[in-house]
Amino acid sequence: MNEIIENLYHRKSVRAYEKREIPEEMKNLILEAAMQAPSAGCQQLYTILDITDQELKKALSESCDHQPFIANAKMVLVFCADCKKWYDTYLETGCKPRKPGVGDLMLAITDTVIAAQNAVVAAEGLGIGSCYIGDIMENCEEQRRLLQLPEYVFPAAMLVFGWPTKQQIERQKPERCERKHIVHENTYRSMDAKELREMFAHKCKNSTYEEWCSAFCNRKYNSDFSKEMTRSVAKYLEEYETYI
Repeated sequence: MNEIIENLYHRKSVRAYEKREIPEEMKNLILEAAMQAPSAGCQQLYTILDITDQELKKALSESCDHQPFIANAKMVLVFCADCKKWYDTYLETGCKPRKPGVGDLMLAITDTVIAAQNAVVAAEGLGIGSCYIGDIMENCEEQRRLLQLPEYVFPAAMLVFGWPTKQQIERQKPERCERKHIVHENTYRSMDAKELREMFAHKCKNSTYEEWCSAFCNRKYNSDFSKEMTRSVAKYLEEYETYI
């Protein structure tokens, strides 16, 4: 197994960091690696916000579901799906472009998360831990205010980085589902109750399947933060045309 693949197998989310800083040259390598990601038409439909202001980090740690470890991270990046810069370019050159649509946003989000994952892989190769913060999609109004986001710019992902503590290094990576449940050949295959239970059996630990599933549903899917994320994303979507 080569080093890159080995890093992919071993990488896990890191939420506790040592106090030492990330050297500027390593930070630059991570950012440059992100920009080397595959991109639709080589458009790079994203903008990366490098959060260096400590007060802004603290504010984001509150607006992103009150997670103090965000403020302790040594590098915080917000990856924005950016439909604005190309639209502005077309306007500036007199191209008479249509307004950005939901398809443009989906394509931009794809570009954005690929770039973000490149940053994760690069950081892992340097021994630097990372954690995705999906909560950046919540609290639309507050995130727009904090990050001064104009229309047609959507914060698709936030990443926080730092040197993992000994406890984080030694912490076991959560078990993944078996490949047979994740990889379907040629066409999508709906799973019956038996296969669904088999797929998630490893997650139950000391609980029954029903107990685990009910608790997980309440903690994640039916949670207030999940509902807020849906409300917030719907607000962002109002800007984009459907062309129906």
